[in-house]
Amino acid sequence: MHIDANSAYLSWTAVNLLESGYPLDVRKVPSVIAGDPNNRHGIILAKSIPAKKFGIKTGESLFEAKQKCNELLVFPPNYDLYLLCSDAMFSILSEYSPKIQRYSVDECFLDFTNSLKRFGNAVAIAYEMKERIKEELGFTVNIGVSCNKVLAKMASELKKPDQVHTLFPEEIPAKMWPLSVEELFMVGKATSKKLRRININTIGDLAKADPIHMKALLKSHGEMVWRFANGMDESPVVLNSDVIQKGVGNSTTIAYDVTTQREAHMVLLALCERTAMRLRKLRKKASLISISVKSHTFIRYSHQIQLYDFLDSTMDIYHYACLLFDESWKGEGVRQIGVSVSNFGEMNHEQLSMFSNDRAKIEKNSCLDQTLDQIRSRFGERSIVRGSFANGNVDPIQGGVNDGNYLMMGGYKQ
Repeated sequence: MHIDANSAYLSWTAVNLLESGYPLDVRKVPSVIAGDPNNRHGIILAKSIPAKKFGIKTGESLFEAKQKCNELLVFPPNYDLYLLCSDAMFSILSEYSPKIQRYSVDECFLDFTNSLKRFGNAVAIAYEMKERIKEELGFTVNIGVSCNKVLAKMASELKKPDQVHTLFPEEIPAKMWPLSVEELFMVGKATSKKLRRININTIGDLAKADPIHMKALLKSHGEMVWRFANGMDESPVVLNSDVIQKGVGNSTTIAYDVTTQREAHMVLLALCERTAMRLRKLRKKASLISISVKSHTFIRYSHQIQLYDFLDSTMDIYHYACLLFDESWKGEGVRQIGVSVSNFGEMNHEQLSMFSNDRAKIEKNSCLDQTLDQIRSRFGERSIVRGSFANGNVDPIQGGVNDGNYLMMGGYKQ
């Protein structure tokens, strides 16, 4: 099964607003989730069905959307809320199968094979899951049911919202082949243009094409989409915990051009906070630290350092991130900064130096990090912040929200 929350960001925001006493269900009016254009994030992330009727599209600018609908309601993203909603959905699904692959924050694959003996008919249970999520959590999902992941995902996309669809091999010619080729999983704009140039306009056209020709045209990607068009996919449902994560990183686009070293260091600290928390959550330490910078003229550059030691301390990672930034920064305005760590070792992996007298400092930082992690886990990430952020305009914890280590099809990290 493929379970996909309908208009997830908007639905989760709507439910939260209703529970907080907001007088309107924003899913029933033209509304969108979008970043603040003043912070360079004015892009539509999610839209309601009424907004879609105005031609508003995900990924377009908020300015373009408002040109199409003057009365458009706009709400900011709340990633902490989205993770809570995602976990709540996952909790219900885990009652039906222990084998779940979280594909993104709002969708997952569930292997129901070994649950058939206990629960019975898979389609009937899919309806039960859908109704439970709607009644207990207040938002709707689509569920696709099939014999492999690509068909289950295609099934869940057939008609929205609040639907259960099947797409078994015998149903492919009637349900999937008439769809435009762009609707096939992994066929993007660039691929579809190449396919349409040779008169492949539908998924059926692609399925009936010569696979050797497809491989010659699109290389290995052509062979893969040809197989998907024919409903072929042997990739298993992979537990997220079974995937070896090779790195952790965060980046942020800053609301204004950073022009001083001190401001840049504050942004780096905010990024290192989340990066180090995620590293400790994985119970890993890292020996390779990298930073990336995008200037106000959109020039990108990066810098990294390989250590002999393995670190998981926020302040240690921050120390090296600042050194890397200072070595690479050319003094120009900065609009985006990123921090990442990789080359993992285990939590108990520690390289001691016979010349170091910093053992007490290491233990002190470790105890501090553990205490901060416990407080934030219980009361929220921003329940306790460093005093250096007080009365400033830098968000004390910045970066991405992919703490779930979500996977791509076939078990590749997204």
